[in-house]
Amino acid sequence: MKHFFNRRETIVTEALDGLLQTSAKGRLARLDSFPDIKVILRADWDKSKVAIISGGGAGHEPSHAGFVGRGMLTAAVSGEIFASPSVDAVLTAIRAVTGPSGALLIVKNYTGDRLNFGLAAEKARAEGFDVEMVIVADDIALPGINQPRGVAGTLFVHKIAGYHAERGEDLKTVAARARGAAGDIISLGMSLSTCSVPGQTHEDRLGADEGELGLGIHGEPGVERITLQPVADIVATMSARLSATLGDVGDHALLINNLGAVPPLEMAVIAHAVLSSPLGRRTRLIIGPAPVMTALNMNGFSLSLIPLDAERKAALTADVEPHAWMPAVERHEIEIIAAPRTANSKAEAGENSHNRRLITALCEHLISLEDELNRLDARVGDGDTGSTVATGARSLLTRLDTLPLDRPAETLAAIGDILGTSMGGSSGVLLSIFFTAAAKAMADKSDISAALLAGLERMTFYGGAEVGDRTMVDALSPALHALASGDVEEAAKAAASGAESTKAMTRARAGRSSYVGERDLADVADPGAAAVAAAFAVVASL
Repeated sequence: MKHFFNRRETIVTEALDGLLQTSAKGRLARLDSFPDIKVILRADWDKSKVAIISGGGAGHEPSHAGFVGRGMLTAAVSGEIFASPSVDAVLTAIRAVTGPSGALLIVKNYTGDRLNFGLAAEKARAEGFDVEMVIVADDIALPGINQPRGVAGTLFVHKIAGYHAERGEDLKTVAARARGAAGDIISLGMSLSTCSVPGQTHEDRLGADEGELGLGIHGEPGVERITLQPVADIVATMSARLSATLGDVGDHALLINNLGAVPPLEMAVIAHAVLSSPLGRRTRLIIGPAPVMTALNMNGFSLSLIPLDAERKAALTADVEPHAWMPAVERHEIEIIAAPRTANSKAEAGENSHNRRLITALCEHLISLEDELNRLDARVGDGDTGSTVATGARSLLTRLDTLPLDRPAETLAAIGDILGTSMGGSSGVLLSIFFTAAAKAMADKSDISAALLAGLERMTFYGGAEVGDRTMVDALSPALHALASGDVEEAAKAAASGAESTKAMTRARAGRSSYVGERDLADVADPGAAAVAAAFAVVASL
């Protein structure tokens, strides 16, 4: 697939700058923590009302930064493409916009977003901020799943929460309205293609005459493939499944969302088909067709519905300011607002040639595997594992001269901090937990094997994954237990064997692969486990 971009590493930051440059002067700004921490916020915000904060991985534009403005979001936190922003990024946004009235976090139901926004909320509360969090899980594509995905219906929650916050209502009321809305929304998507990530090899799993019902907004496989057919028949299938979930409730608002690459002519045909279907007879408010929660260039659309009452109708029809609905404006310089800063005590740099050589070799090897790990992840998830791991590795190499390499416990702690800030997604926060807990154990007792096992215990406690769940733990756990005997080569063999074992695991019980069916998981190694095996192979070779 062909794309317009300069470099894969800068596509997100350049896009956010483009948003700022084409918005009315004085309306939007970014924090000077850019580009490591990407926060777009209202330039006119005075902290007198409840702040509404959302965000997630890039690639869903205009969500989330495009909806920052009066009447909707106060700030949006962006990660890299399809990767959750880090805990530090979310916490920085909270500090920047939260005043005495508090803040509401609106989070889509994905593991990385829940972990990073959730930990940021806990840290913010510990600092004295009044913070609530609402999780949106509106996708009905996978019936019976414990954790439904959060998709385009999230925009209803942004709008309703923003409306009540703008009216000056308190945090408890705003959160209750948002939580009630989130619980009532249902969504279902349909696509004729998967999405293509700029700079990555694209493999479309759909045939020329196939479509996929229930496709995720990161390109995750849908609930079923269907033969290409007239749009009226496709909409009839979607209408039947959505109507069965609606029950006997009366009027609804309908959001018709373009997932990125459907031409306006075809979106108008889709709108006509939807409004001519049984869903149309239940609809009183129509939003779209419009691209509001995209999946890069996915050739598909989604439908979201929410029951209406007088209050919700007022909230959804109220005028708002965000860029997604704004006309073209004159070019102007980007306004920069200083990010809140806290005093951080950083360990002084120290030198150890062996540790330097080890970290360098590990990082360079993981960077070289970026495309291969992305290819693996594209088959079982959202295709970003290689890029996420490579981003963390590049950050470590960039900061190598600042690490206390002669003091292992402090080095582990520093690595945890760097990965927690730079990697994003669930992998970043899990590895940050791993190295941070290992550093604490290492400081108490100078035993690297025991320290790493302590890190593993904390990572699995917070992440919830165990051996057999088809995650990086399947390679990391046996490797670390083998390492405890002092044999590095056996540890590398155990890691490789653990990664290989994930090919036979056709049911993932944690991570984004848990949304993928058995057919798509078969004979494909978990990309996180593969990365762990590659890392231990490097350690054994030194």
